[in-house]
Amino acid sequence: MIIVLKKDSANEQVHNLITWIEAQGLGVHISKGEESTVLGLIGNTSKLDADLIEGLDIVETVKKLSEPYKKANRKFHPEDTIIELFNGAKIGGGNFAVMAGPCSIESEEQLLTIAESVKKSGATLLRGGAFKPRTSPYDFQGLKAEGIDLLLEAKRITGLPIVTDIMNAIPIPLFENVDIIQVGARNMQNFELLKELGKIDKPILLKRGLANTMKELLMSAEYIMAGGNEKIILCERGIRTFETFTRNTLDLAAVPLLKEYSHLPLIVDPSHATGLARLVKPMALAAVASGAY
Repeated sequence: MIIVLKKDSANEQVHNLITWIEAQGLGVHISKGEESTVLGLIGNTSKLDADLIEGLDIVETVKKLSEPYKKANRKFHPEDTIIELFNGAKIGGGNFAVMAGPCSIESEEQLLTIAESVKKSGATLLRGGAFKPRTSPYDFQGLKAEGIDLLLEAKRITGLPIVTDIMNAIPIPLFENVDIIQVGARNMQNFELLKELGKIDKPILLKRGLANTMKELLMSAEYIMAGGNEKIILCERGIRTFETFTRNTLDLAAVPLLKEYSHLPLIVDPSHATGLARLVKPMALAAVASGAY
């Protein structure tokens, strides 16, 4: 249930309403916009009298939500969420950001060379994989903790915020100075990991699984947000279809739809989506045209 308050509602009256709602055993998510304040009610609202609440002087309207995702829902939070990083870089709300770097960190020379190139190109964040999930157990699995140390060195040299993958909750302490923690496509529904990430105060880049729906992506975001961490960045990175000319099929229709249903920032990964370097530029341009900024 959503309660939209009138623009000039008295603070005392708003406080009294929230206190009463919480006394009914419900949680309240408060979203303050320029035109109105929205109270999102979390929990079983079936016992509440919507007509009674709507009759209050400070209430503009009351709406019931049919979607299972609450905190990620734009109805709960009409204004775009904006993630701001230490160097002033912003993601979401019309702010354009580019993340670039090696899929897998292989050596200090490789990473620092690429990091300097990323900086010179004008990108705003450095992305590199320290922990790498692989289809084959015999493939390189990443430098792990050493890879994070190399990322931190690149961050010191370039001044760029860093983004890297996490595979499970065990190494979370290693990510203390990482600016954005990435949950890869294979871990989008690793719910125990999502719960733990909900307990930390750090932006989470959540990639859509290669066989997951948009609703499932939003529900995974809800897992993290339910734990208290609302700094989520959604990522469309392609889904698996019958097409074999590209690694995956980039679902650009998801961009405007996800922005319609959710207030969370959304980026597109044209590299992992297509698997072809020559397609990165046109697909990046297409992503921007579809609203990924």
